[in-house]
Amino acid sequence: MKISIVSLNTKHLDEMRRFTEVDINRDVKVFPGGMEMLAPVADQFHPDILIFECDEQDLTDFSALSRLNLRHPDITVILLSNIQASETLLSAMRAGVREVLPSPANREALNLAISRVEEKRMLQNSARPKGKVFAFIPCKGGSGSTFLSTNLAYNLATQEDKNVILIDLNLQFGDAALFVTDHKPSVNLAEVARQIHRMDASFLASSLITVLPNLGILAAPDDPVQAMEVTPAHIDTLVNLARNHYDVIILDIGRALDPVSIKALDHADIVFPVLQITLPFVRDARRLLDVLRSLGYSRDKIKLLVNRYEKGGEINLEDVEKTLGLPVFKTIPNSFRAVAASVNQGIPIAKLSPNNPVTRTIQELSKSLVSEASSGESWWGNLLNHFKGGETSKKVIADPSMTRPISSTRE
Repeated sequence: MKISIVSLNTKHLDEMRRFTEVDINRDVKVFPGGMEMLAPVADQFHPDILIFECDEQDLTDFSALSRLNLRHPDITVILLSNIQASETLLSAMRAGVREVLPSPANREALNLAISRVEEKRMLQNSARPKGKVFAFIPCKGGSGSTFLSTNLAYNLATQEDKNVILIDLNLQFGDAALFVTDHKPSVNLAEVARQIHRMDASFLASSLITVLPNLGILAAPDDPVQAMEVTPAHIDTLVNLARNHYDVIILDIGRALDPVSIKALDHADIVFPVLQITLPFVRDARRLLDVLRSLGYSRDKIKLLVNRYEKGGEINLEDVEKTLGLPVFKTIPNSFRAVAASVNQGIPIAKLSPNNPVTRTIQELSKSLVSEASSGESWWGNLLNHFKGGETSKKVIADPSMTRPISSTRE
């Protein structure tokens, strides 16, 4: 629990530090100053609790506290005042202050107020499950990975009523937003990274392109040079925060494997490599899977998606599975005209062509990610059971090398 204390009275600051530093889990910082210090402290340190001891002059104008509450709704403000008039208390509450205590601070009263906040936050955190992270990565350029990630995000938001965020991590040439909206980003990932010290739920939400009330996209940098500003630590902060506020976090990862993309893959509950059934795709898929295995990812974490699949092709699914050593989790049928229209118009395929086979397949994938089994297990537990069942239903033997050509036997 991070606690920041602001007061013009340095003696009171020292006392309140001693009063509150009774728990090793509390990180307490004190700042001498008045109302003008609230915004800098909130923006730079983002405490869970902000304790502000105000003077009579501060009580005449609570606009700074109102702005603070709008900008950082998850910061709990406790006000200390030597004036306890009902008008003052009412104005403070309207400005977003959680509690008003007499000044100077009383040890017991201050710690009781802090304990109430801590207890409420613990209940909120325990009541809401962490969001699930799905990462999409192309085995080769042109696989359709971004099309699938964006349209899955749209279906999870519309069909399954999930609160979804998509983070475009194709840092060099990302354009995920163009697949589902014509809205232009006002902020991109690189600009967010520069202000990571401000990161909270409201700042993250304000940085997104709003596709739907429950679907937002954090755009990739406009300039590939800006990509160098994004670090693995930034990904840690973003994904950890998103897990606490969104049901599903979708990471659209570019083809380059670098420290940033690897950090994103580390966070993923499921990684979806996307390929098409041609020899170059299968060869590159084998290389990618070798890297993922070397990173220590389990078989349960990696689920293959075959895009633009057509039955009766020269290379069949069994050949691919033997070569890659993994089963294909889902095949997305080939419907080039409808997909091209969706991409060109920036309209989700479910909206543009609701009866298209690709639409139905993405809807099935969306439903499988959130379906509840009749046994009452969590949707995530059922998803893993579904995966495991799919893997045990067929025996898959990996081809130890790519030197032997893939069979051209038709299905």
